Amino acid sequence: MTTGTDNSPAKRVTKRRGQTRQRLLDAAADAFSESGFGHATVEQICERGGYSRGAFYSNFDSLDELFFAMWEQRSAAMLADLRLATESITAGNTVDIHAAVARIVAVVPVDPQWYRINAEFTAHALRNPALRKALADREDAILRTLLPIVESALSDVGRTIVGDPTALGRALVAVHDGTSVQCLVDTDTNAAFALRRDIFTRILLSYSEIIQNNQSKEELS
Repeated sequence: MTTGTDNSPAKRVTKRRGQTRQRLLDAAADAFSESGFGHATVEQICERGGYSRGAFYSNFDSLDELFFAMWEQRSAAMLADLRLATESITAGNTVDIHAAVARIVAVVPVDPQWYRINAEFTAHALRNPALRKALADREDAILRTLLPIVESALSDVGRTIVGDPTALGRALVAVHDGTSVQCLVDTDTNAAFALRRDIFTRILLSYSEIIQNNQSKEELS
């Protein structure tokens, strides 16, 4: 079984192939969610999507590669939503960090289906050094893309990062992972999401400070 790393030649994606690929990804999400990543088979995914094994293997070398395609697709969508949310902060003249965090956190999904799939694949990857590295590399890549968005959002509310930006990024990811579980299992969903927003805000405040010019203006007013 291949590891899901990007060593194979890139497959040419036509419109029809893209549609086939998407249907397989959708079918896999349902199969993984229902049966678990370690139990779902290529045959089950093909049956759900209405394709043959040949169609599957012309798009993906393995279930691992398919998972990474799902992960990258969801990550790209989340980052796009984050960019739109940060743009709306500027457009709406939002200067309060609590309001800004509420807007941003609202577009970071807490999806029970994806949580199950991701948790099961992570456990699978921890047993395979090559997969573990591939997963870590992708986490680092999304962190590098996320940090400029966070820096821009903080700047829009008159703050700047202090200390190590990567440490802030990793703290935000840790908060997302940890509070996602709470939001999914807590019987008081509203309270869990309110706590999630509060912890995100506290982390951002801890790793940032008011931009000096803004601070001076506040002292003069």
